[in-house]
Amino acid sequence: MSRVTLQFLGAVGTVTGSKFAVKTSGSHVLVDCGMFQGLKELRLRNWEKLPIDVSALDAVVLTHAHLDHCGYLPALVKHGFKGPIYGTEWTLKLAEVILRDSAKLQMEDAEYARKKGFSKHQPAKALYEEEDVQRALALFRPIEFFKTTAITDDVSVLAYPCGHVLGAAFLEMHAGNKRILFTGDMGRSGHPILRAPERIPTGHFDAVLAESTYGNRTHEVPSGAFADAINRTLKRKGSVLIPAFAVDRTEVILMELRRLMDQQIIPRVPIFADSPMALTTLNYYRAAIKESSLEIRPEISEAYKSEDLFDPGSLNEVTTIEASKRLNNPSQPCIIISASGMATGGRVVHHLEGMLPNPKNSVLLVGYQAAGTRGRSLLDGVPALKMYGKYVQVKAEIVQVGEFSVHADSGEMIEWLSDASTPPSALFVIHGEEEAAATFAHTVHQQLGWMTVLPKPDEIVQL
Repeated sequence: MSRVTLQFLGAVGTVTGSKFAVKTSGSHVLVDCGMFQGLKELRLRNWEKLPIDVSALDAVVLTHAHLDHCGYLPALVKHGFKGPIYGTEWTLKLAEVILRDSAKLQMEDAEYARKKGFSKHQPAKALYEEEDVQRALALFRPIEFFKTTAITDDVSVLAYPCGHVLGAAFLEMHAGNKRILFTGDMGRSGHPILRAPERIPTGHFDAVLAESTYGNRTHEVPSGAFADAINRTLKRKGSVLIPAFAVDRTEVILMELRRLMDQQIIPRVPIFADSPMALTTLNYYRAAIKESSLEIRPEISEAYKSEDLFDPGSLNEVTTIEASKRLNNPSQPCIIISASGMATGGRVVHHLEGMLPNPKNSVLLVGYQAAGTRGRSLLDGVPALKMYGKYVQVKAEIVQVGEFSVHADSGEMIEWLSDASTPPSALFVIHGEEEAAATFAHTVHQQLGWMTVLPKPDEIVQL
């Protein structure tokens, strides 16, 4: 009988840095390769050497293209990894956009820090650069949904659509004589563009690794808070800033803004989509919809034949730095959507710097805000926010809107898991802050009777 181990290299006690090493008697495979984000002590882990021999890894398999699941890939390659990197077609396309943007931002931030003299690295440096990204992209290998792909002689994977973002999958892995399920980031059945997640595959799993981002919470029911916040802001002649993840969240927000404007629930004011990455992603979504990808809801593809579902007639796609700079202090009431979603970097930080001191403006937080991010600080009500080495006073209205999450909440996750034909040998709770993960583990144990485990950082478990 072959020996199979799991090692938890990230997303344990936190929602970021997803990395899970699967080792058999003949193979060593990494599932996801994400960056740590948020708290400083987490971000510093990106600079630490991994406790595995990176050059001996046979392959990497991605669940989806968010930075906390793919963002460490160029660093992995920089440190000696040379094997193939597997993911679905749209995951790899989106990962290319995200990794190029990540390298660009890191290099720009390092240069800015060098000029201003506030970096602790002397000289200031990036975790990786564009040439590292290019080397990683050369290793990309597409896989298909619903089709078993041999990764090594004794490891294979089967990807299923999970309704989180375009290309996102949960993975069924056969490693040696063990069967493992990785949920990745599980989506929701009510996603306005993507089909509902596939049902959990039948049969016994030796291990299930389940995300717990919202493991202690239930999502808000749509309440009108989003439209109300926009109307309040526009009534006082202010502008709305929406930090939004470039992949998926921008598309969902644009669809909702179009609906609200078409139904005259909010005024038809200019909308600015200000993120090169988000605009590239938007065109990928348009392409997937146009070709009726199996991930897309059929009614969306049908509707798109006659209209652009993302443009209410006032959408401005901001492509130049000069146009972006003009939005730092808008000349007229408008709605600005800009990445990143947790305000950790990108153009949205410049917009916050210009717009936060004005009480007429509002910032709408429409996604998960990890501990240690600027978004979480705003959510916690800080009177001033640090960016680019200085503090900016927070006078704008800060509003949290939870209805746009594309992560399954606790109840949705348990409902999905409960469809399993037999209990797994163990359920490992990952990808959640400590309280959320512990609550989710307890709830699953109480409701389903499964053995649940909260793994520790870098822990190795034999299956």
